[in-house]
Amino acid sequence: MDIFARIAERIIREAMENGEFDNLEGAGKPMNFADETWIPEDLRIAYRILKNAGCIPPEIEMRNEIINMSALINTIDDDKERLKKIKELNFKLLKLNTMRKRPFDLDNFPEYEGKVVDKLTGGL
Repeated sequence: MDIFARIAERIIREAMENGEFDNLEGAGKPMNFADETWIPEDLRIAYRILKNAGCIPPEIEMRNEIINMSALINTIDDDKERLKKIKELNFKLLKLNTMRKRPFDLDNFPEYEGKVVDKLTGGL
């Protein structure tokens, strides 16, 4: 989870504790995940065409490759082959983060996460 998601999670948790989400419109009703508001407006038509053709977005395809490769690495006994696959996995992770326009992911640096969150939130 990136730094901004962690900050948002902390703020949402505090709002829940304060009861700010009580009595919201649509509470208790199912959400509509067919909504395409999460897709950038200029890509919606292209994503809809790909979806109708049975294709998935490149980010999701890359994510699936990363999950499969992680599982594969755990089964490799040869150290040289494992190192080669780890390098390939790191490249795919970098590529995925670049596709998402999120090149810096604090999950890879947990020792700095708390310091950065505190610095950005001013100790909220």
